[in-house]
Amino acid sequence: MTDQQHPSRSTEAFFGRRKGKPLRERQAEGLATVLPKLKLDLEIKPSESLAELFPVAVNEVRLEIGFGGGEHLLHRAQESPGVGFIGVEPFVNSMAKLVGRVSELGLHNIRLYDDDATQVLDWLPEASVDRIDLLYPDPWPKRKHWKRRFVSEVNLARFHRVLKPGGLFLFASDIDTYVNWTLIHCRDHGGFEWTAEEASDWLTPFTGWPGTRYEAKARREGRSSAYLTFRTI
Repeated sequence: MTDQQHPSRSTEAFFGRRKGKPLRERQAEGLATVLPKLKLDLEIKPSESLAELFPVAVNEVRLEIGFGGGEHLLHRAQESPGVGFIGVEPFVNSMAKLVGRVSELGLHNIRLYDDDATQVLDWLPEASVDRIDLLYPDPWPKRKHWKRRFVSEVNLARFHRVLKPGGLFLFASDIDTYVNWTLIHCRDHGGFEWTAEEASDWLTPFTGWPGTRYEAKARREGRSSAYLTFRTI
């Protein structure tokens, strides 16, 4: 199998640190007892229909990469109980917080993975996902670190492989260089169509957007956000 047929990881890990403050006892217990029930088992080859990953009936599947505080993922899962959500987040503290809320809210349409999202992308069947959300990813602002940005030629190839025809890739960031980077990379890939119709579209939050703590912080610090939607072609 050639590199072109099976892209390798584009860089070193796209994420930084894996753990912050020590977990509270309840959070540690949640990771130990709840996460194993929700975690994807990448040793088992998935069927073409990812609906089988969920104990409830779902009519589409979305993937959120790097869900951070989990506000958006939890909001969408409650908003759309007929949609199955796969959330990927390597930061232990964020995962611990989310699994606690999943239990409290009694959500059954969420599956999780606590490591590198490229592992999940390579595991997923072709044309199996309806939408991918990449919201406020680490911008790696220093030029020498730009190669670690998640949006890359190899990862866009992964996105395009797993998205269904007409599937969506949603990207949000408050870092201008990363917004421009993403627009250029999607254009150069050739398989993604930017859906903006008016000049203001890229500044308009996605439909049903709940906002995030990171977004609120960016606004307090004087940075505006861009919201890009691409459709596979």
